[in-house]
Amino acid sequence: MRRVVHLEPRAGRILVSEPFLLDSYFKRSVILLGEHSTEGTIGFILNKPTDLTLNDALEDFPPFDVPLYFGGPVQTDTIHFLHTLGEKLEGSKKILPGIYWGGSLEMLKLMIDTNQVSKKEIRFFAGYSGWEPLQLDNELKGRTWLVSNCRKDFAFSQHPEELWGEVLKTMGSQYAILANFPEDPSLN
Repeated sequence: MRRVVHLEPRAGRILVSEPFLLDSYFKRSVILLGEHSTEGTIGFILNKPTDLTLNDALEDFPPFDVPLYFGGPVQTDTIHFLHTLGEKLEGSKKILPGIYWGGSLEMLKLMIDTNQVSKKEIRFFAGYSGWEPLQLDNELKGRTWLVSNCRKDFAFSQHPEELWGEVLKTMGSQYAILANFPEDPSLN
């Protein structure tokens, strides 16, 4: 039997909501952590695309037909982005090898305008998920979240509706069984 390893949250890891979490924002969410420190935690929900495109949300932006994701309930009037552009985009923060957060918006616009960015290299979010100091630690103690390592294919999944179950299946058999748990057990 495989031993369960409990990981600590940190930038570059993901939070996976437990199957019984009914919170409308975080139900069956996978969140990539961009920061985790004594000052708090910031992350982005990877599997909640909205019905909007980036150009619906940003008027002063070159045409770039990509979905806008719901990053979380904090400051939903702000746009954030994860990408694989790395050092090519000035001001980017490395979260994991091959995964970066933010950078110069003006430089990004120019790169998009000159076809230097593909749709598979970047993901845009309205808002973010945030926790005050110790808030996430308390939620982890209450078993609201599971912590796992992130992979590049998780961060840029082409099938976000399947991501929650996919991540659970990679965490071992004790979690894989949860991936098939019905969203609403009362309908079973």
